[in-house]
Amino acid sequence: MHSELPAAPGTTRMPEHRLAVSERGSFAFATCSCGWYSPARRSRDLARREGADHLAENGAEPD
Repeated sequence: MHSELPAAPGTTRMPEHRLAVSERGSFAFATCSCGWYSPARRSRDLARREGADHLAENGAEPD
């Protein structure tokens, strides 16, 4: 199985942050390729804003 993680710390650059907003029933949540995720929210807009805040905190640009 292929892993994006380096064999030893500091040997390769980690993947960029990629954000996705998903829905389950009446709840929306943001997830990032780095493993971060937001709490489930009824407000889709709030889930998107939390995701955008995560990207901004990590110096990534939103898509």
